[in-house]
Parts: sequence; C-alpha cells; structure tokens
Amino acid sequence: MTLHTATGEYVFTVEVVDTPKSRADGLMFRQELAPDAGMLFDFKEERPVSFWMRNTFIPLDMIFVDAQGIVKTIHVNARPQDPTSIPSGVPVQFVLEIPGGRSVEIGLKPGDTMEHVRASTAAKEK
Repeated sequence: MTLHTATGEYVFTVEVVDTPKSRADGLMFRQELAPDAGMLFDFKEERPVSFWMRNTFIPLDMIFVDAQGIVKTIHVNARPQDPTSIPSGVPVQFVLEIPGGRSVEIGLKPGDTMEHVRASTAAKEK
C-alpha cells in the first residue's frame, strides 16, 4: 500500500482486515508495529465509523479514507488503552492504522491519496 503526499510516496506493508471479527480484534494486544507497517480496515462500503484503543498497547495514527482512496481525516497518536471513541467524522470505507506520529513524519494531510488494490482506481489516476 502506498500513501501519496506532498513530500513523496511512502510504502507500507499492511495487514487487511475485512470481517467483523478481524476488524474487532484489530491491533489489540500487539506490542510493536514497524515504521513501515500497518493495518487496513475495509468496511466494504462507505459509512461513518469509530474506533477506540481499548486493549491496544501502542500509539497509533488512524487515517480515515474514502472508497476512492482519498484521505478524509487523520487522528494522530491515539493513546494506548484509551476507551474514548475516535469517530471518522465523515463516511469512509477504509481506516488505516500506522505507528503513532508516522503520518506527521511523512506529511500526510486530508486530500492525499492511498493506493491499494481495494481502493478505486480513481485515486491512481490523480
């Protein structure tokens, strides 16, 4: 999976989760996540979603992405084990979780794009 930003292209190795069970488990109980790794949640349709960090032990950036692969909102450094809801704010199909602070390091902003086989080709044509 590639994130396209004003500062360059950044490739991540992602684990895709797309069933209710795998999405519920997410990155819970994991102790580490490489700087170029992440988890891509696919809801298979656009809808408002929300996440929390209960039983998650590492800080994460949550990147909310629409069906075309366009970044809509970003929540930076979600706190480990925090049960507070983190909403997408808008309908999205994907949520990408990467190591906390990584989205700032790569200069990711709303409007940037995510290239992945599951996202529409519209993002690839930009």
